Amino acid sequence: MQIDNVIDTTFEPISNAVAAVIFYSVPVMGLDIKIVLVWLVVAALFFTIYFGFVNFRFFGHAIDVLRGKYDNENAEGQINRFQALMTSLSGTVGLGNIAGVAVAISVGGPGAAFWMAVMGLFSMSTKFAEVTLGVKYRQHGSKRHPDAISGGPMYYLRSAFDRHRFPHLGKFMAGLFAICCIGGTVGAGGLFQANQAYQQALTVTGGEAGFLADKGWLFGLFMAILVGLVIIGGIQWIAAVASRVVPVMAIIYIVAGFVVIGIHYAAIPAAMQTIFEMALYPQAGLGALMGALLMGVQRAAFSNEAGLGSAAIAHSVAKTDVPVSQGMVGMLGPFIDTVIICMVTALVIVISGTYVEGGGIEGVELTSRAFASGISWFPYVLSLTVFLFAYSTMISWSYYGLKCATYLFGERDVVEGVYKIIFCIFIVIGASTQLSNIILFTDSMVFAMAIPNIIGLYMLAPEIKKDLAIYIQQNKLNQKNI
Repeated sequence: MQIDNVIDTTFEPISNAVAAVIFYSVPVMGLDIKIVLVWLVVAALFFTIYFGFVNFRFFGHAIDVLRGKYDNENAEGQINRFQALMTSLSGTVGLGNIAGVAVAISVGGPGAAFWMAVMGLFSMSTKFAEVTLGVKYRQHGSKRHPDAISGGPMYYLRSAFDRHRFPHLGKFMAGLFAICCIGGTVGAGGLFQANQAYQQALTVTGGEAGFLADKGWLFGLFMAILVGLVIIGGIQWIAAVASRVVPVMAIIYIVAGFVVIGIHYAAIPAAMQTIFEMALYPQAGLGALMGALLMGVQRAAFSNEAGLGSAAIAHSVAKTDVPVSQGMVGMLGPFIDTVIICMVTALVIVISGTYVEGGGIEGVELTSRAFASGISWFPYVLSLTVFLFAYSTMISWSYYGLKCATYLFGERDVVEGVYKIIFCIFIVIGASTQLSNIILFTDSMVFAMAIPNIIGLYMLAPEIKKDLAIYIQQNKLNQKNI
């Protein structure tokens, strides 16, 4: 038995046990609804209402903030607002936008696309809350590098429980988040991304008869070197690369999507009608409606990561002295990720009609087939975008794990060095093996991050609301200039 099979088999009972807890589901109307999904949805709805629909009322203002209208060049921070948003987006704009949407439609039907967009809009409020707190509670933890900033749920969780006189519980919750984040970044951010990028590259180079067959280790080593060259320079290098890679890969993907949509322009009205009808008035009845809603909401939550707390780590180093202003920028993430990019994928799949041809659950192969219906050579473009998506996800998630590692083990150069080496090693392992059970385990750890994080958001919600009211008053924001 090969060593990766031995590892995978050995890890199977641990993986299944953890996943059974984190992804625990209850049957409702014949459908299994994951409790962690309900946890994320309820939070998105609560924060949207509690903050007075901040995601809708201040959308235009958020764009103004991103454009630099309210920038202070003397503000504390390591990267600008745009770089912070791109770093955050580089972690969310990934395979979920390509394969996740296809899974949602192949299982829940075209109506799932509508509910994905709805969930994306409400998730903006959760992202606003966690990014605001990430900036507000950031710290200078390194004596050797006094300009370096660290922030994220680890810091505001500890402060939230301290204020309620539960310091030990605060340390436990912050530590739990950090441990889950490290596990998630190594697996979901390293193993899985490298594996999927290699599989797509293998497909377009001839499959098992091609050059890359049985050379996953070589592909992984190549990716590990590319990632290592960036993450060695810290957040400034990561942000610099993300701010260039994310817009390019998003534009390539969106333009290709609009080309396919344009080719099938005659089918646009019927496709839009199908999406809305299947979302709101499915012919198969209430069960079909619930299935579409559940799949749409689930893939949206898994795609934009609102509620997991990862975005707070990236945005916490932005140059600003006003936490709420960066929260405004942060909430644009789910809109770009889930409402725009995911909807391009959904429209291409529905308009091309290729989802009807499939049988059962389909991922990236359905998206590839849909694009190929308009652009025969699109699988090669898809290969490039998958590579860029995977690469950008790796560099941003490596930073999330690094900040959690230094939180647990101290802001020391040796801790940073060891973590970066381990992360790059797992990229090679991910490309050259099929460790499905380890990936399931690390996926569970990613979503476990949402448990302590959202508890902290609830505890500090009154504080955010007060800061938002002050911000609105100071900037004289009203219905006329929002």
